[in-house]
Amino acid sequence: MSNQDELPQTPRDGLSREPAGSEPHRDHSGNRLRKELPEEIPAAASGAAPEATAEAAPEAAAAPGAEQTSGPGGPSGDEERTEPALTGRRRLADGLWPPRVSRAQLIVAVLLFGLGFGLAVQVASNSDSDSALRGARQEDLVRILDELDGRTQRLEDEKQGLEKQRQELQNSSDQAAEARRQTAEKERQLGILAGTVAAQGPGITITIEDAKGTVQADMLLDAIQELRAAGAEAIQVNDVRVVAGTYLTDSGKSVDVDGNKINAPYRFKVIGKPQDLEPALNIPGGVVQTLEKEQATVTVEQSGKIVVDALRAAKRPDYARSSSQ
Repeated sequence: MSNQDELPQTPRDGLSREPAGSEPHRDHSGNRLRKELPEEIPAAASGAAPEATAEAAPEAAAAPGAEQTSGPGGPSGDEERTEPALTGRRRLADGLWPPRVSRAQLIVAVLLFGLGFGLAVQVASNSDSDSALRGARQEDLVRILDELDGRTQRLEDEKQGLEKQRQELQNSSDQAAEARRQTAEKERQLGILAGTVAAQGPGITITIEDAKGTVQADMLLDAIQELRAAGAEAIQVNDVRVVAGTYLTDSGKSVDVDGNKINAPYRFKVIGKPQDLEPALNIPGGVVQTLEKEQATVTVEQSGKIVVDALRAAKRPDYARSSSQ
């Protein structure tokens, strides 16, 4: 084969190069050989593919999970689509919802809710009870303290009296006679408390005018309890003697005391220390303020002699007997 029939050397990039200054082969044999060779790849396209591959490699390594879309001959016209990585807040939300609660966890949650509710109610009740004292005037607080001091003094006097009786029994030459004397004294005291004997002494009288019939049994019961706490030794409401087992009920616009119907005005006769009884009724949020809110009129008078003459019939117990017999 002649030198003209030799195939031209093709570089690795697929382009045909000819010596400078030489004319391209125009013969039919050269054209036939060129048609049998594969089509030349443009230099720009072949150079762009490595660059796109080189740029995609660091991005794929920097953002794992990112997807890249390209055409067969290189990158296509679509933009890269990346899925954002999950944040800590998103992972926390996925872990909490939907909730996965077991039966034991549900029981514990219910118990904790009940405990919290009880504590809230207790705190609220304590706050309500303390609010009255926080809003009280200075003279009202002094009055409350005096009342507490009076109760303490009464208990101390009672303690000293019992100790004196014990000493008299121990030191008396005729212990039997001294025991009988103390027993008779104790009987009179118990008779006053039981309402079987009349009583007299210093105290107060309370008159409650109820023109609109708004005073109820629980209000009168609060007054009795407050008087007892202040040291009242004998109480009479209208014509009924108040004892340890006294009960009050509503009866229309009137009140029943131990089954006896009483009507307004309600008059209390109370034997005790007047300086302790009257302040106990006038404390902030006490009996007098409660009745005045119901548009009732309350009058309190101190007296050096109060007579409580309403009596209760003595009842012999069916089963209880004295242990000394």
